[in-house]
Amino acid sequence: MNFIRLLLVFLLPPVAVYMQFGVGHYFWISVILTLLGFVPGLLYSLYIMASRPPGLSRLS
Repeated sequence: MNFIRLLLVFLLPPVAVYMQFGVGHYFWISVILTLLGFVPGLLYSLYIMASRPPGLSRLS
């Protein structure tokens, strides 16, 4: 995880997930959790960004 994506996770969690995985289920879960509360969206985005390789769910 580079510095820009890490910074985006703390500012706009869904945008950071979008940049790494595109519009997929990881992105939509991040959006929903962020709308329900910033902290759940932040924690989910940090977990996904740290545990999944980039581009895992991006369609070719």
